[in-house]
Amino acid sequence: MPRIKRSVHARKKRRKVLEQASGYWGLKKSNYTYAKEQVERSLAYAYRDRKVRKREFRKLWIMRINAGARANGLSYNQFIAGLKAAEIDLDRKVLADLAVADPAKFGEIVEQAKSALAK
Repeated sequence: MPRIKRSVHARKKRRKVLEQASGYWGLKKSNYTYAKEQVERSLAYAYRDRKVRKREFRKLWIMRINAGARANGLSYNQFIAGLKAAEIDLDRKVLADLAVADPAKFGEIVEQAKSALAK
């Protein structure tokens, strides 16, 4: 079997890691061993936090909807139950945006949910 020289590929691999670590502090941006450890950790955090971001936004939307619903005399869970009873299919992102940007329109939706609950 012929001998395989890895020089080009190894250098390319190291350069890629060091480019990913370019903004780090100290030896983490210039020493391959430390840079590799930090880049692996950073990629793991990035993967994890892409999932966490979705959770955080949903929590924010729920807080905004709850505040808007309570301003109109309903709690969050009563409001959501009323929306289901009234067959209003708006997701939490849209409802939260309405609660912040257009409270009057959100109030109309709350009234529809209230009337659906009363039936």
